[in-house]
Amino acid sequence: MNFPKLNMGGLKPSFPIIQGGMGIGISMHRLAGTVAAAGGVGVISGANPGFKEPDFMSNPMSANLVGLAKEIQKARILAPNGILGVNILSATSQYADLVKTAVAEKIDLIISGAGLPKNLPELVAGSSTRIAPIVSSRKTVDTLLKLWDKRYQRTADAIVVEGPLAGGHLGFSKEDLLSNPPDLADLVKEVLDAVKPFEEKYGIEIPVIAAGGIYTPEDAEIYFKLGAKGVQMATRFIGTVECDAADAYKEAFIRATKEDVTLVSSPVGLPGRAIHSPLTRKLELGRVPVKRCINCLGHCDPGTTPYCITSALVSAVNGDVENGLIFSGSNGYKIEGIVNVADIFEEFNLYFKK
Repeated sequence: MNFPKLNMGGLKPSFPIIQGGMGIGISMHRLAGTVAAAGGVGVISGANPGFKEPDFMSNPMSANLVGLAKEIQKARILAPNGILGVNILSATSQYADLVKTAVAEKIDLIISGAGLPKNLPELVAGSSTRIAPIVSSRKTVDTLLKLWDKRYQRTADAIVVEGPLAGGHLGFSKEDLLSNPPDLADLVKEVLDAVKPFEEKYGIEIPVIAAGGIYTPEDAEIYFKLGAKGVQMATRFIGTVECDAADAYKEAFIRATKEDVTLVSSPVGLPGRAIHSPLTRKLELGRVPVKRCINCLGHCDPGTTPYCITSALVSAVNGDVENGLIFSGSNGYKIEGIVNVADIFEEFNLYFKK
């Protein structure tokens, strides 16, 4: 079969492939810009994007806004004609300011999950920025689109449906993930059905994008045949030269076995998937006390949180895999070496041309 035509409110990438946002610092300007230049949708992580700024620890809120603007500007230099997005967690304490900063930098697309982005249409009003919520059930997409329709008289430009095999924060209970995980194919079919009334009302197509555990062209083909117009892949792009993480971070994936990919608890309030590490072993024994809090999450209590997720993710991206949290999709162990982003697109291109 041929690639489906992905159209997100007028954004039409050459490849229906979105590079998933990975934070802190895993997908920044270099990876996102390279993916966008190759014809996909490159996505910068909006999770503490100012972690490299000199005043990050003393003034994290300001540093994050400055850092995000810089990353978008640098990515745009790499892909002046490409499609660039930012993934911003709804749970972050400075959600509105990050969205507004991205809009001011004329970002093409905002992808938002880890909670319901209820006020996202208001934050992008009057701009050309497109919006795509991340959902993990028909109920979620139905609730959100009804809210947007009633409050803002608009709908989504795309829907990202993330299944239980994704990395990072997952929109399912730990019990469901262990005993009765839903199938992404079923979720895609349910969401395709759920968006129909809103497509009819607004006279547009709302493309559904499958995400979570997609690694090969064969994986993508499954969801294209169901009616998905695109796929989002994150972990696959970690094993690239252009991934913004330190080499030691990438090497942790090369060393990992299937058994090393495990579920962890996250201070965000959702379970997550990561590579087993010294940190995850410590967490199995109890809390890792927080030394300093930068108030990155709206509902995090440093006195009770199991660990500081910002500290753990910054350690990881900088190569300290002993103390870092290494988020991974279920197929992270399949990374056997480092390739170029162009090699991944060529693999997909050759498969769908046959």
